[in-house]
Amino acid sequence: MTPHYNPLPPPAKRLVLFVADGLRADSLYEIEEDGSPRAPYLRNIIEDKGCWGISHTRVPTESRPGHVALIAGFYEDVSAVAKGWKENPVEFDSVFNESKYTWSWGSPDILPMFAKGASGDHVYTYCYTAEKEDFGAEDAMVLDTWVFDNVKNFFHAARSNQTMFSKVNEEKVILFLHLLGIDTNGHAHRPNSREYKDNIRKVDEGIKEIVSLLEDFYGNDGKTAFIVTSDHGMTDWGSHGAGHPSETLTPLIAWGAGLNYPQSVTSQAFEDNFLKEWKLENRKRVDVNQADIAPLMASLIGVPFPLNSVGILPLEYLNNSVHFKAESMFTNAVQILEQFKVKMTQKKESTLSFLFTPFKLLSDSEQIDILRKARSYIQKGKYNDAISLCKTLIILALEGLTYYHTYDRLFLGISIAMGFVGWTSYVILVIIKTHTNLMRTVQNNKASSVFAYGFSAVGIFIAFFLLIQAYPWTYYIYCLLPVPVWYAVVREFPVIQDLVTLLLTFPLHQSIGFLFVCALGIEILVFSFFYRSTLTVGLIIFAGWPVITQLWAQAKITAVSWTLLCWLLAMFPLMPVVGREPNISLVTAAGLLILLISVSSLPSLWKSKNKNVHHKDLAILLFQMLSIALSIYVVNTTHSSLQHKQGLPVINQIVSWTILASSLVVPLLSPTFLFQRLLSILLSLMSTYLLLSTGYEALFPLVLSGLMFAWINMEQETLQYYGLSLKPKLAILNFSYSTDITQFRQLHLDDTRRSFFFVFFIVTAFFGTGNIASVNSFDPASVYCFLTVFSPFMMGGLLVLKVIIPFVLVSCAFEAVQVTTQLSSKSLFLIVLVISDIMALHFFFLVKDYGSWLDIGTSISHFVLVMSFTIFMMLLNGLAQLLTTKRIELWGLTKYHAT
Repeated sequence: MTPHYNPLPPPAKRLVLFVADGLRADSLYEIEEDGSPRAPYLRNIIEDKGCWGISHTRVPTESRPGHVALIAGFYEDVSAVAKGWKENPVEFDSVFNESKYTWSWGSPDILPMFAKGASGDHVYTYCYTAEKEDFGAEDAMVLDTWVFDNVKNFFHAARSNQTMFSKVNEEKVILFLHLLGIDTNGHAHRPNSREYKDNIRKVDEGIKEIVSLLEDFYGNDGKTAFIVTSDHGMTDWGSHGAGHPSETLTPLIAWGAGLNYPQSVTSQAFEDNFLKEWKLENRKRVDVNQADIAPLMASLIGVPFPLNSVGILPLEYLNNSVHFKAESMFTNAVQILEQFKVKMTQKKESTLSFLFTPFKLLSDSEQIDILRKARSYIQKGKYNDAISLCKTLIILALEGLTYYHTYDRLFLGISIAMGFVGWTSYVILVIIKTHTNLMRTVQNNKASSVFAYGFSAVGIFIAFFLLIQAYPWTYYIYCLLPVPVWYAVVREFPVIQDLVTLLLTFPLHQSIGFLFVCALGIEILVFSFFYRSTLTVGLIIFAGWPVITQLWAQAKITAVSWTLLCWLLAMFPLMPVVGREPNISLVTAAGLLILLISVSSLPSLWKSKNKNVHHKDLAILLFQMLSIALSIYVVNTTHSSLQHKQGLPVINQIVSWTILASSLVVPLLSPTFLFQRLLSILLSLMSTYLLLSTGYEALFPLVLSGLMFAWINMEQETLQYYGLSLKPKLAILNFSYSTDITQFRQLHLDDTRRSFFFVFFIVTAFFGTGNIASVNSFDPASVYCFLTVFSPFMMGGLLVLKVIIPFVLVSCAFEAVQVTTQLSSKSLFLIVLVISDIMALHFFFLVKDYGSWLDIGTSISHFVLVMSFTIFMMLLNGLAQLLTTKRIELWGLTKYHAT
């Protein structure tokens, strides 16, 4: 693509871009309680010197995508998250790259990506060290003070350096000030805190000083344009990443060369009530999309519009002739049309000519006609007509870009759906064939070979069809995978015949009832991804299970425990996921409760000392109790230290990491008797979980574990109720005994319920307190016992660990259920696989690419989660087996005899 720029002289020689990272629109514009503005200087600009509005950002509301939208004009692919939002997954053009010189000051997370992507060495960066980005620091305002001081020093030095002086006096110069203090204070103290608001005042003063410095340096030549905005906002609980209005609404204030003066108005039509709240009803508000700021900057200093930009020039911000506006709009239209043409050419070259369907609204002749007309209008002085026509062309070109981007969607969608249905069918047939008593007819080898030839021919045809169209390698996976899967299904035709014959022997209402119950169960799981309260409904239904199946008459205490714990756990999904203030007293209460449970288990272990428990096992238990006591102490002292702005104590950090490291090793030192090992796993994981907790969620694994113990007992009662097994004592069951393969029983219908319970409990563990599908539902304060210096991968890893801990507890309980019910883990896992695959297909059809960006982001997150569910379950299963069956002997061989 070739760069395009306005041929008319630009109004500004230089542009100053201030980006206040993490600044919400309402936090800047709102009036204080005493009636004074929070940012007096910028308020004065809005009322007397410039124009203002709201810049609407897109999901994910992170620093990198926000800056890419601002400076390059396009919404970056989320694959950048794999690089920690720091490196460029794909090189791109930007306003900085098109400028003559760009000087930038600020964070090492943001500045380097625009320097690396630039051609030549005309983008200069000045960064502080990454260690300064400390959420636990005494005052994050120093980050912004550093930027302002360095800009002042730079211009002071430029006065006495002739080379530097001539460079900064060139045309097409950009000065970029990245101010991270507000974001850091927002994470550490919340946006409603005094620290966050004080930082806004500090930035306001700093901007005033820099503007005064530059006007003095350039002799008030009136050739400097100023823009103040933000990359994203922030939720009330100090996080960002999703699509809440507090995250997507950012301020935009522009004044100086080429920019409009304030426009007085009597009424404005906006759906929100912000104008009244901010007392700005009489100043015209002009809202833009975040990517529109890039073409605005390019137009002001006369550089080519960034090649990859999809922003539309906001003309209402420009204070220039209508001729200039028309030329700028024409340039904008040609630049976006160029992207459309490249995309169309790529698709045309990779599609067979008789199969290619062009975008009908913008044919080649239509493009030429609109461009010719627009140019003619400009030459005749009909500038407003030209602007209107260019806007139409831009909208059509953007629609066309989307059309070609999603050109193969239906074709790929059918292929993927075929793969899903085939795979699920095959797993069901494998379960029936190898894990049930269903009689099987003899395989017909002749028919099997015919099927093999037929499916091979289909595969060759599909591969040839993709090859001649030069499709990417991923298309081969999507389209060829269903072929062997469906071949495997068709090969099991005798099993299908036997299954149909068996189903016909049952009354129709029974079969329909069973399918209805299965569908209802899966729908409850799907709904829980959107409405957490669905889990509460599910748990209340579970509470009635002993009554429905008459189990309560057989084991009253177990049944009552199950019901009470189901009700107790049902309360958690009704509590708010986020928006809560830290409540360390609840974390302390959870710690004391787990200590009480471990103390109460000591007498029973001591009494059985001669049978199953060695005194060294008691030492391990006491060590785990000490870890929990230490966790309680560390959480309380860290919280107190950060409140007093004394940072994270080093000793607390060392203790936290030590407890984390030991939590996965210590359980392996304990005996492998069922309850002893499960208690050991709970104590170890809880010590880590307490360190990652800030409120009520610390109680969640405790209640969940209680329910898991009740579930193990209930499943054993169920087995006895159906007469499938004698009741062995749970106390003497041992995870590590190698079970004889002949002891495994075949599957029956009740095992479907067991598998469903497992999936339901996993989903409950997932959505019980936090939801990883939404980036902003986590409180960054959760990781402050481990680190406070910004590190996306480390912090993300610790937050993921917090989510995984309840999963591990459920998986270990499921392992215990398999031991008590004498089932191989493979057979139950296959049923879990079927449930997760049906859910994945469900979410595949719910994936959106239209509507609000919150809906789009959520739908993709849900699908990715359920897709990775299967792999995740396999890993969890392996981890649970390791934690329950393996034992490390530190003190030589210790023998146990079950009696």
